[in-house]
Amino acid sequence: MSERTRGVFAISVAAEMVSMEIQNLRVYERRGLVDPDRTSGGTRLYSPADIERLHRVRELLAEGLNLAGVARVLALEEEVRRLRARLRTRS
Repeated sequence: MSERTRGVFAISVAAEMVSMEIQNLRVYERRGLVDPDRTSGGTRLYSPADIERLHRVRELLAEGLNLAGVARVLALEEEVRRLRARLRTRS
């Protein structure tokens, strides 16, 4: 696990970092938009990559997308990243 993907921020800190309410982060997790690490006691720990993703969620919501639309855009963006990486390895 890299530093970028290691969960280090508690939900209250993560919510403050992205200017969102804690309950929104819980909803986004239930909807599969973010997948924070968990401690053995079940505490959510958000990584720097999770924070970036939450910023992207906020941007997409501000553009007028609903949560289903946000999920679709995030999935498509990830697919583009994977395909570009595959093309780079073939070159």
